[in-house]
Amino acid sequence: MSSGKIVAVALVVAIAAAAGYWAGGQSKVGAGETASADAAAAPGGKKLLYYRNPMGLPDTSPTPKKDSMGMDYIAVYEGEDDAGGTEVKISTAKVQKLGVRVEAASLRELSRPIRAAGRIEVDERRLHTISPKFEGWIEKLHVNSTGQPVGRGQPLFEAYSPELVSAQREYQVAAQGLVALKDASPEAQASMRRIAEAALTRLRNWDISAEQIERLAGGGEARRTLTFRAPASGIVLEKRAIAGMRFMPGEMLYQIADISSIWVLADVFERDIGALKVGQKVNVAITAYPDKLFAGKIAYIYPTLNAVTRTVPIRVELPNPGGLLKPAMYAAVEVGAGNTVPVVAVPLAAVIDSGTRQTVLVQKEEGRFEPREVKLGLRGDDYVEVREGVKAGEQVVVAANFLIDSESNLKAALGGMQDAPQATVSHHAVGTLDAVDAQTGTVLVTHEPVASLKWPAMTMEFVPANSALFADVKPGSAIHFEFVERKPGEWVITKLDKQVK
Repeated sequence: MSSGKIVAVALVVAIAAAAGYWAGGQSKVGAGETASADAAAAPGGKKLLYYRNPMGLPDTSPTPKKDSMGMDYIAVYEGEDDAGGTEVKISTAKVQKLGVRVEAASLRELSRPIRAAGRIEVDERRLHTISPKFEGWIEKLHVNSTGQPVGRGQPLFEAYSPELVSAQREYQVAAQGLVALKDASPEAQASMRRIAEAALTRLRNWDISAEQIERLAGGGEARRTLTFRAPASGIVLEKRAIAGMRFMPGEMLYQIADISSIWVLADVFERDIGALKVGQKVNVAITAYPDKLFAGKIAYIYPTLNAVTRTVPIRVELPNPGGLLKPAMYAAVEVGAGNTVPVVAVPLAAVIDSGTRQTVLVQKEEGRFEPREVKLGLRGDDYVEVREGVKAGEQVVVAANFLIDSESNLKAALGGMQDAPQATVSHHAVGTLDAVDAQTGTVLVTHEPVASLKWPAMTMEFVPANSALFADVKPGSAIHFEFVERKPGEWVITKLDKQVK
């Protein structure tokens, strides 16, 4: 065999060997990938879907990778992606340790009693004032004390007036003239009739009783005094009449009130007035009668608001047959406001209110929680209506103080719930507090090297998760703190363990 043939054969053998080596390597790689895929599907036999950003950013990867901070992306398996990366997973042991307690959202008839302070007032429609329409003198008092009960038509006082006597005599003369001119001309009779009618109208305008007018028309003598009688039954609220005093037209001498039915005027706060309506039942408690409860209804809601107290008056009408309720008494008013139609409701403790939105944490299964933004409705004493976001039967978290880490950033609060190793999320450092800027809400800290981030010693700005963290720490103090990156470039101090002595 020639040397050229020998070289050719050797070259073919070398190429074949190289091809075999490459094929063997590829089969090993394929086997390794298959094993990796099998390992990914291992937990509960679930299929691996993707890897998500460990800081909750909207970034996923089909293969394992690290973020800019060197943190491993978190594997997401089938059935774990329905929360869009916002679910929180914690172990059963940690649930018990943190004191997490849940309660099912349920259909309830919400009722929230509205309470207001009130006072007893006289029914304005049952007030009567006795004010003579002529000048005169009081000659005799029949009712001479304030608070005295009177009946309708009961004599109050007798008054003398020269004008009254003159008017009676004018009418008496006119009445007698009509009788005397019965055979006179029609013109004379009409003239006398007009005089008699004018005198009669004058007496009626002065509230002379029909009985006295009939007596005068029948030929009776004019009386020197006129008896004033009570226009209604009630009690004398005010008495200014004194025996022998002179009174002028329109001067109030008596004020009588019928207190068989009274008003309660209560001041309701502006936030509650929308839940009230005319006709609602009201319970009224009076300090003087602690064992009694008076029932009434809202008769009127006033159209004005007191700008100082931010309250709206309402009027409640109460029967007062025994006269137990006295004007000017204080009253405690309670109105049962609510909805008789059952609505989906959750405990008030389940709602995390950031000021701009309301959120609840729903337990999807043991150790898995999903934050949901909700729209709230009517509030009761212990429960609140949920109009959107939660369905009846879903379990919501009602007790876990660790959830409320920062009202202004729910994501930061939920970050503390991650059941992943905290060493890759939270970082610890020792340093010195240089300054606190209350206007921007930041602190300036000079810290030592941070091994978990491979940071050298430097001075940088941090954001306290809670302004109370540095309330008692003075600039220049040595501190030991824990911090996380809430969003790219924003480092938040979540815990101030202690001051280093």
